[in-house]
Amino acid sequence: MSEMSSGGVVPAQNGGRGGADGRVDPGERRRAREPQGAPVWQSSRPGSIYDYIKAASFSLGPDGRIDQWSERAAQMLGIPARHALGKDPVEAFVPGEFRATGRRKVSEILDGREWTGLVPYRREEGRAPEGLAEIYVMPAENENGERGAVCLVVDVRALRGIETDLAAAQAVFGQSPMGFTLFGTDLRLLRVNERFATVFGGPASRYRGGTPHDFLPRPEAERMTAALRRVLETGEPVSELQLVGQVPGEDDRRRWSVSLYRLHGASGRPIGVAALASDVTGRRRAEREAANARRNLALLNEAGARIGNSLDLETTARTLLDVAVPQFCDLASVDLYQGLLAGDEEQPGMSDGSAELRRVAFASAVSDVPLPGGAPEETPVAVGAVHRYPFNSPCAAALRTAQAQIIPGRESDDGPELGAVVHSTLAVPMVARDTVVGLVQFSRTKGSEPFGERDTALAVELAARAAVCIDNARLYRREHERALILQRSLLPPGDPEAAGLDIACRYLPGTTATEVGGDWFDVIELPGHRTALVVGDVMGRGLRAAVAMGELRTAVRTLALLDLEPAEVLGALDEIAQGLGGSGDRGAMARTARSRSGAALGGPAQDRSARTADLSEVYLATCVYAVYDPITRRCTFANAGHLPPVLVEEGEEALLLDVPPGMPLGVGGEPFEEIEVEVPDGALLALYTDGLVESRHHPLDEGLQAFRRALSDSGRPLEDVCDHVLSALDTSHGEDDIALLMARVHGLPKDAVGDWSLAPEPRSVSRARELARDQLTDWGLQALVDTTELLVSELVTNALRHGQGEIRLRLLLDRTLVCEVWDADLAQPRRRRARDTDEGGRGLQLVGLLSERWGSRRTPRGKTVWFELALPDGDTTPVDPAEALLSLF
Repeated sequence: MSEMSSGGVVPAQNGGRGGADGRVDPGERRRAREPQGAPVWQSSRPGSIYDYIKAASFSLGPDGRIDQWSERAAQMLGIPARHALGKDPVEAFVPGEFRATGRRKVSEILDGREWTGLVPYRREEGRAPEGLAEIYVMPAENENGERGAVCLVVDVRALRGIETDLAAAQAVFGQSPMGFTLFGTDLRLLRVNERFATVFGGPASRYRGGTPHDFLPRPEAERMTAALRRVLETGEPVSELQLVGQVPGEDDRRRWSVSLYRLHGASGRPIGVAALASDVTGRRRAEREAANARRNLALLNEAGARIGNSLDLETTARTLLDVAVPQFCDLASVDLYQGLLAGDEEQPGMSDGSAELRRVAFASAVSDVPLPGGAPEETPVAVGAVHRYPFNSPCAAALRTAQAQIIPGRESDDGPELGAVVHSTLAVPMVARDTVVGLVQFSRTKGSEPFGERDTALAVELAARAAVCIDNARLYRREHERALILQRSLLPPGDPEAAGLDIACRYLPGTTATEVGGDWFDVIELPGHRTALVVGDVMGRGLRAAVAMGELRTAVRTLALLDLEPAEVLGALDEIAQGLGGSGDRGAMARTARSRSGAALGGPAQDRSARTADLSEVYLATCVYAVYDPITRRCTFANAGHLPPVLVEEGEEALLLDVPPGMPLGVGGEPFEEIEVEVPDGALLALYTDGLVESRHHPLDEGLQAFRRALSDSGRPLEDVCDHVLSALDTSHGEDDIALLMARVHGLPKDAVGDWSLAPEPRSVSRARELARDQLTDWGLQALVDTTELLVSELVTNALRHGQGEIRLRLLLDRTLVCEVWDADLAQPRRRRARDTDEGGRGLQLVGLLSERWGSRRTPRGKTVWFELALPDGDTTPVDPAEALLSLF
């Protein structure tokens, strides 16, 4: 007896059962096209009721016992054939209380009556508990005419489960707030819910049998169809497929998110594809707005972090464009008023936007072609070019009104120029401190969204931030140029050089609010390869302080050339400072000076306006003057009310030298003291003004401690030490000028010095020539031997004739050759012009002719006469001594 399969009736012969995936093989398709003469067996379509209701069968013989038991009956009822065949079904499976009724019904069936009903049954021991089956019994006869029965059995629990599943599916399908559709294996709609019909219009029945092309635009429908086919073939679900279309009666485009998954029958064969769609237009709009807001915040954050890090105009403009392109726009340019760049504060045309502008920066993510000057059809403007915007152009209007302007692009696409592809431009004025300094243009090309209100607000914010930074850079450039002019007037000519010293210096002017100050420093070369280091500060501000500073600096250089001791130099400067000002209250000057001196020693800083009250015609200044001798490696200091110098020896902490401060210059009545300090090679000397260590935000002693800490790492190059000090201290307060002079000591090596003592006798002249000749030969200076011998002979001869005591000869080799002759006489030599008939008097004239320079200075035990010769460099020819002698007659 054949049984019902999950896909239909299984024929006795080799029939047409479909594959597990529900597709029919080619052989079955050929048989389906054959003539209708022979019967054709094939599977029912997927989704048959028998996929869900698994029917079983068995038969009863004439004796009322089971003579056939199907495999499906064994699977469904859980009773194997060996326990069923040959048994009375009532005795075997029906519980005891129902057996009487069961036997009566079996007798009626065997008498030829059909019967349908619910029959409880008992499974074999050890299996699930008793069940309930719905049985359809049909009388039958065998070949002998004996009556039996064929029974069809369905498990009642399966039927109730199907009813429950159908009810739940109907509830989900009908009540879902999202569009719910079912596609068959032919990719046509089998069913849609009311939500879907509401969105696209019309009743749900209208869409049955339709395809995605019936409710989506063609490109989207093709994407949907391809996704359906892929899901049906592979079984892999598709999540959140984004589709765009229009709802009937609406102009706005809507966006849906569709998820697809394949449906299977009870046998596991595909029966279609389910689609669950939701309208995400609002969500996408909110996500896009949130993304735009995050992008805008990120741009502003990046702009705040990057724009303004440089005080260079062009660099600041380029940084703005680096931030904007391509995150905000596709092209951008920055134009600044030419007058502001040139330093003109008020250039004609700036108020109405017609003044000249210079393009300082351009950036593009699509092309290197420059942006047009004001409208898409105008000529492009290259970086560095100077141009004007037409008066009626949107860019000129933006400059004139200080309001952003949106410039539409060209409609046509003809021509390869960039203006043809730009479809939206924002012209945003750059406003800083209520002044328009330039214009920035942001442009987007076709394919990008045009600028909106939020884009305009962001562009205005970006331009405003950049404008402030650019204006700061412009102001800095102007003040920097002024500071450079002042600094060049204060610094020594060229790079400071000195024998036995490495020099580094810095000068930082105060802000515009504090005007010009009176700080200065100088490096002065002295005889004997000695060097004078000077730092000073004129009290007060403005032109008066600057003039006084210039006069005192000139006086210092003049006094230094006289080779006076440091204390004598400051004493003479004090007299000069008193003479610079008019009559004043000397008592008030002294009180102010002592207050200033106390501040230099660590007392509280005094207000600058109080220092100069009632002293507008009095010049007061502080100064420290130091002289370093590279041979003795000793430095002599004198101080006129200035902050103490700092000495840093290798491996040691910075030390404030205890130099008696004295009174400031211009007070008078007080002598100055000096001290001598031995400075080892490698040590560092620092002279500075109070602007470096003094501020209203902290007391002076804190500034001095910070200065000492900054000098603790003095092993680096001297220029780096200067930069480190300025970066470590508070040098941006702008309350006062800052002057810093540093010198690293390395002295002259012993083999660069020749020093001999000579007896005061005539033969010392020849001995001096011999010593000089041997020393120059050792130094490889044979070209200077003749000249040096002649001049040494003259100076030693003068020492014998006009001096007294022991004679000392010293030769020094550094950047030049210096020769010194010492004696115990205090009278200074004086050069005179000898008459033609005079036999002598031409020695010092000869020294002046043959040497680069010469002079004399007092010493504690007499005097020193010296001359200096330039070292041979191969380009210049030294003066011939014979010709020099002849020129004297």
